[in-house]
Amino acid sequence: MGKLFEAITKTAPASDRKTGSPGPPPEGIGGGRGRSDAAPLRQTAAAGGAPGTGTKRSRDGLFAGRVAALDDKLVAVNDSFSPAAESFRRLRTKLLHPAAGKAPRSILITSVAPNEGKGFVAANLAATLAQGVEQHALVVDCDFRRPSLAGLFGLSNERGLADHLQDGTSLGSLIRKTEIPKLSVIPAGPPPSNPSELLDSEKMAAAVEELIGRYPDRFVIIDSPPMDMAAETAVLARHVDGVVLVVRWGVAGREQVKKLAAAVGKDKIAGVVFNGVQVNEIESRLYRYKGSYEYAGYHPS
Repeated sequence: MGKLFEAITKTAPASDRKTGSPGPPPEGIGGGRGRSDAAPLRQTAAAGGAPGTGTKRSRDGLFAGRVAALDDKLVAVNDSFSPAAESFRRLRTKLLHPAAGKAPRSILITSVAPNEGKGFVAANLAATLAQGVEQHALVVDCDFRRPSLAGLFGLSNERGLADHLQDGTSLGSLIRKTEIPKLSVIPAGPPPSNPSELLDSEKMAAAVEELIGRYPDRFVIIDSPPMDMAAETAVLARHVDGVVLVVRWGVAGREQVKKLAAAVGKDKIAGVVFNGVQVNEIESRLYRYKGSYEYAGYHPS
């Protein structure tokens, strides 16, 4: 179904794992062992916190000691030697070097249902792209019902895309720099009373077109609402180069994913991220040993 597959892994203690079998993963996506209802954070992260409210601790990534405002869910910068961060680097490579056609410059991230981790994937993919030597990234929060990107990057959500759609505020004035070089964010803004109407408006389509045309030197990553919450996501998909589907083990069923792929259009699907895959402690330790060996020269002092 997709042109690529990346599994974002998480090591979870046995007490966090649910029992029972949720059935096989959707066709063409891949397999995994078990699932976790928690967001795919580092094992030591505080559970249940809203973006930007997690307990901060010493950093273990390329930006160690310099990104205190960033949420712990940004594993691409806070835990850049983890299996999850490496998965995002592989995803970046496959998007930048597709087997056929041009690399997508505008990418919409969506899922079937809420709580599948699409905001997590959008933020970390954008951060990973910005870490490239020649790449810049702009990530846009279009999930007006449940905005999350501002909090993940330690920014205020007082103004955002909703202000442009409702009041005509210029898009350029809404772009916020982050602590990550070459990465900017347009927050969603305060949740409006009419999110469906805003997303389905001609002004929204024009905003997407403007962002893509105005910034040809950077990747534009759009975090959209899940498909079962907003059918307008299929409309947004028409205006981007590619779509990445986020599928969390045990949340969306096979038929739901097929329906989403059909609504988006299979030719638009740039990839599928299978989220919430667990690795056992032995695999995690082996990966960290390998990572420390391969990236020793770049490990922060």
